[in-house]
Amino acid sequence: MSSAKEVKPSGRRRRRLDLKLGLGLFLTVGIILFALLGPRFTQDPRAYGNTPMQPPSPQHLLGTNNLGADVLAQLAEGASGSLLVGATAGFIAVVFSLFFGIVAGYRGGITDEVLSLITNIMLVIPGLPLVIVIATYLETRSMWMIAFVLGITSWAGSAVVLRLQAKSLRNRDYVSAARTAGERAPRIILVEILPNLLPLLAAMFLSAVVLAVLSEAGLSYLGLGPSGAITWGTMLNQAAQQNAFHVGAWWWFVPPGLLIALLGTGLSLINFSIDETINPKLKAAPDAVRSVRRAERELRRQARLAQAGKDAK
Repeated sequence: MSSAKEVKPSGRRRRRLDLKLGLGLFLTVGIILFALLGPRFTQDPRAYGNTPMQPPSPQHLLGTNNLGADVLAQLAEGASGSLLVGATAGFIAVVFSLFFGIVAGYRGGITDEVLSLITNIMLVIPGLPLVIVIATYLETRSMWMIAFVLGITSWAGSAVVLRLQAKSLRNRDYVSAARTAGERAPRIILVEILPNLLPLLAAMFLSAVVLAVLSEAGLSYLGLGPSGAITWGTMLNQAAQQNAFHVGAWWWFVPPGLLIALLGTGLSLINFSIDETINPKLKAAPDAVRSVRRAERELRRQARLAQAGKDAK
């Protein structure tokens, strides 16, 4: 009996983890496929010859905007733009985090102090206001430039975590053995330390992508997004400028907002699955909560039985 009870929570955790990961992959992969294949099966997103502000119809499944452009075509093009900005910014943020976090944690000494000082300065500077200031003074705001700005302003928090992990790993036996064998620091970092941090880096990359997509949408909504490009954020900005909210043109602003939310949900679910895989405490937490609730229910049941016994007397 006891062994069966011990197996059950593990199975529940596995099913819960599989459900999160499966749903997250379904949403994320679906949006990526839409970004890759959508432009091939839709109209030119910059073709403005259609009747403006048409509601959804068989000819235009998501209607048209104020210039007559097909909203579905712009949505597919915007998916490519938003994903490009998010993935590029996430990659840049992870690279900066790796350098400032792992190098500082492994090297220690004056290197650690200098890199940690820079990291702490970036931590205390508010990220979004800094991005807005930088974007305001950019002469040309291409998608690559916006992605770079978002990447270099969102790495500090991850660098702190990586520094702590690197400080812990540098004292492991296999790392000490590599140092004793005369291995150089770059090779030790790449071969001995970095592979142990890959799940953590994957989680950090996904978090950075979500943050970048949301930040780009916010910048574009404020009119500071990539110039001349189509992203979900620029679609929301154009819809707001043309009062689509007030005239009831929901087909113009609801789809990009919904896809932003679905992408964030999908990536976050994958991120949660990775966190639960690499952090045993997160795995055990839901089962511990359920155990406490079962104990509370049992105590309440016993209290009711005791009260019923007193009333019977």
